Amino acid sequence: MKSAYNLKIENIVASTKLADEFDLNTIVERIDTAEYNKKKFPGLVYRVKDPKAAFLIFTSGKVVCTGSKIVDDVHTVIYNLADKLRSIDVTCYDDPDIVIQNIVASADLSTVLNLNAIAVGLGLENIEYEPEIFPGLVYRVDEPKVVILIFSSGKLVVTGGKTPEDCEKGVDVIRDQLDNMGLL
Repeated sequence: MKSAYNLKIENIVASTKLADEFDLNTIVERIDTAEYNKKKFPGLVYRVKDPKAAFLIFTSGKVVCTGSKIVDDVHTVIYNLADKLRSIDVTCYDDPDIVIQNIVASADLSTVLNLNAIAVGLGLENIEYEPEIFPGLVYRVDEPKVVILIFSSGKLVVTGGKTPEDCEKGVDVIRDQLDNMGLL
């Protein structure tokens, strides 16, 4: 997704439940590219290339999908995963409930920003700014409920959105506030 300020989705994290339970040892034996080391991590890791995504698959039947950049791709790869599991005789639900947990996007206001002035202007309630610890300002937007990392380069990272529109609205909120303060 690209729009104003070169907003670009970088990662989508979604979750679903594909079955009542999975035998991860069976899955790792039957899918060559699956990785499972119970001592290191309690889930199985499985990556796909087209569309690109990675899955964390748990014995509970829950699955976390990460790495997609397009919402429709999330649905495609999860349904493809269910088909792949069925092809190795693993039972999966027919119509799993897929929930977008987090969208991370980047944007660029194309201007140098004075983070000290922004920190003062936005007030202390919704921001964290400790330049000696982290070079960006962390701004929590109430509506939509997103967190925006603001850098002096004018680059932004938006996280916490549930839809691409949340990310876009979050950028609009910060741009309007900076514009109103005369900081753009």
